[in-house]
Amino acid sequence: MSARRVSQFPTRTPGSHDRPGSRDTDKEEIWKPMLDSISSGKRLPEKSLLVLGGTPETQREFLESVSTDAASNRRPPDRGRKPPIANQFALGYTYQDVLDTDHEDTLARLSLYLLANPSPAFTPLIKPYLNPRTLPHMLIVILLDWNHPWLWIRQLRDWIRVLRSLILSLDDASKEALEENIQTLQDKGRNLGTEGSSMDNVKIPLGPGEWDEPLGIPLCVVCQNADKIESLEKERGWKEAEFDFILQYMRTILLKHGSSLVYTMPTAPGSLRTLIHSTLGIKSLLKQEQLRHNVTDRDRVLVPPNWDSWAKIRILREGFDVEGISEKWSVDIDIPQHMRPTHVDATAPVEGEAQTNGNSTPVVESEPDEPSATSIYEETIRNPESDYPLSSLSRQMNGMEVESKDPQAFLVDQVDVLEQLRQEDANEAAIKAARKEQDPSNIRTYADDASGVVEEHIGPVQFNMGGIQVNADEMISRLQVRRKRFLDLYKQ
Repeated sequence: MSARRVSQFPTRTPGSHDRPGSRDTDKEEIWKPMLDSISSGKRLPEKSLLVLGGTPETQREFLESVSTDAASNRRPPDRGRKPPIANQFALGYTYQDVLDTDHEDTLARLSLYLLANPSPAFTPLIKPYLNPRTLPHMLIVILLDWNHPWLWIRQLRDWIRVLRSLILSLDDASKEALEENIQTLQDKGRNLGTEGSSMDNVKIPLGPGEWDEPLGIPLCVVCQNADKIESLEKERGWKEAEFDFILQYMRTILLKHGSSLVYTMPTAPGSLRTLIHSTLGIKSLLKQEQLRHNVTDRDRVLVPPNWDSWAKIRILREGFDVEGISEKWSVDIDIPQHMRPTHVDATAPVEGEAQTNGNSTPVVESEPDEPSATSIYEETIRNPESDYPLSSLSRQMNGMEVESKDPQAFLVDQVDVLEQLRQEDANEAAIKAARKEQDPSNIRTYADDASGVVEEHIGPVQFNMGGIQVNADEMISRLQVRRKRFLDLYKQ
């Protein structure tokens, strides 16, 4: 008798319509929806944050500010699993769990990608994370530092160029997601009435200069270390005019991208956390925090998205050319030829770049006569590290400049001079000694005899110098000999 057990259930041959097969199908249809519902219930909403600029240290300060509650000014508990931060090389990464106000419920999982260098060589590292699934839930943050405000516009220009070239290289599905994002972002928060009112569906139209250069991804510019504003005022002599000019300039160019702007400092992150959560659509279940704009406190500026306009920018200080700066910025952020993707038609001429004719001969365009938006800003907010008073003085001397020699080269030349003088002294002493051996009587002169007689009566003239008796006649004679040698050397 075989030990193998035989199933008592009837077997189904292909093509048969027995009931057990229907039972298996029903069982599969029951379990699959149950498992899917449980899985989706535990799945956290995923949000992405692309942090550009700064240094590894300032990026860590930004991460601390994002996780700090502005109301209590403290970070949520780590619960023993604080995620590591890897941002030392190329593209960095870390993540944060966004907790509710009571620190019990997890609202979302925030993935943060960190890149400090705007080199086009690093853009392929970012491209895989820009896809139709992540783009609707992504925010781009550009970090600037109040330690170097004169570099801000150039840094923004470089990052916008990188982002635009990266967007051009995406596939068609991702570009469609970006187009949908643009429409959603432009309509967000532009209702005339509150929710549920009769004016809720009435949209505020776009103003001049607003959303002229959309990226398709919401943008937030964070100006860190705003506590340095006081140092700029005391050490650099900055006035309110400089700070207002910077704010007007930043608001004008960021208005073209629909970007938000916020000033932060390590001790007071302000509304940074609320701004990021609001932009990403992360809402608390217990407390609804409202964004309040602030353009009057110079160290606590907050410009929410879809709030600013040219009229509000002009109010800050009269005389600012909003239209001119807005037009020039569109030219500044034009993608250079070397940053354009290979599959995009790059035959169209780009302003400021070399072109080629039909024979592939480079044709160099003339420099534009009008200044760019970047140069206008840097001419007003000058870099103190390269703008010294001596440089302006030398420009007024009509080319009559004296270049100083390198200190080490000067010391080497002095060693040679001292060696030559020492050799001359040795030769002169040797000649005197030789003459003295030949005829000692002829060496002695009348002056020597006279001085010898005087010295016998009154002794040599001496004085005390620092507790040391010095022979004045001997010192004077040595100085005269040294002076004669120096003049002879100078004449040579």
